[in-house]
Amino acid sequence: MPNQLKQDHYKLAPKKHGELNNTSEDSNEKSSAEQYLQGRGAQFNTKNRFLKDERTKEYIEAIDDWQENNVATQYLEQEVKSIVNKVESPDLSMMYSMNPYAGCEHGCIYCYARNVHEYWGYSAGLDFERKIIVKVNAPQMLRKFLMHPKWDGTHPIMLSGNTDCYQPAEQKYRLTRGLLEVCNEFNQPVGILTKNSWIIKDKDVLQEMAKKHLVSAMVSVTSFNEDLRRVMEPRTTTAKQRLKVIEELSNAGIHMGIMMGPMIPGLNEHEMQRIMKAGRDAGAKFTAYTFIRLNGAIKFLFHDWLYKNFPDRADKVWHLIESGHDGKVNDTRWGIRMRGEGNIAELVRQQYKKYGKLYGMNEDRWELDTESFRRPGEQGRLF
Repeated sequence: MPNQLKQDHYKLAPKKHGELNNTSEDSNEKSSAEQYLQGRGAQFNTKNRFLKDERTKEYIEAIDDWQENNVATQYLEQEVKSIVNKVESPDLSMMYSMNPYAGCEHGCIYCYARNVHEYWGYSAGLDFERKIIVKVNAPQMLRKFLMHPKWDGTHPIMLSGNTDCYQPAEQKYRLTRGLLEVCNEFNQPVGILTKNSWIIKDKDVLQEMAKKHLVSAMVSVTSFNEDLRRVMEPRTTTAKQRLKVIEELSNAGIHMGIMMGPMIPGLNEHEMQRIMKAGRDAGAKFTAYTFIRLNGAIKFLFHDWLYKNFPDRADKVWHLIESGHDGKVNDTRWGIRMRGEGNIAELVRQQYKKYGKLYGMNEDRWELDTESFRRPGEQGRLF
């Protein structure tokens, strides 16, 4: 495995943050590189479309005396009235999801969940990474939901349908652990998507659920290039460590898959074969992928990030993304938005199809058990 995880041969050379581009002694003439916030994906707060009175930086380069401070992450504890959400999107296979945390400290610059943070009254930019809403009563609300007589357990519930349930906050609050324990008690089937190795801490309960076909998990891998990962997903674990997660959990009997998304033309789309093969070798049995799309505030954040980190190829990457969405970087069309269209998106799709078949992915007809759900004190369904 070590030989497969060497630095990608396609070397990316992002700007060295903190390095000046000029020799001026004037302290007011600081370059954007010097002001780059290490360990954060977004570099500023975009305007919240739901707030009328708000101070924002509309033109970042024109403001010399307004710098963002790289403040510590805040955990904002809240009690919620519900935790399970019905998914309306026809593009997604899951019908229900639950997210114990809103906002995500991982800081992935492309994350579609950034826009959702605006509903909480915050920005999709730095606020999304630094103001994490912790739904402290999530396990109790799940129990209440599963006890409702109209719920019969025939639909799996997705963990991390929005933000990563194993982000750093989980180390303190263990809400995901609590949700899994409730699901195990009720025989409620669950799907998990994460890019954090903290999922290993729950191997014991995942093994119990796996024996009853109640859980499957996917680990997201976007690149083996550490230069790229460090700036694109700044607070995530390495691709090498993610493969170790797949291997350990697969060996423990848990049905594991690998998510390749988003594929970004000009940055990581050429790695699809390599990621899929490494995932297969680690024990992954199924795969999925998405093509990059930049809806809402994400297009401004991504544009800023792209031109700061990869000025040598920023124009090319931006136009390739546009070519996959009918000349735009955003896309809301059902059936197209997640896969894109045009030559580049079709090339990615053909790669996925070809190498998926080559490495025997998605061949098993494996399904979660949706017939064993029971409430405590009740017998399982006979028919």
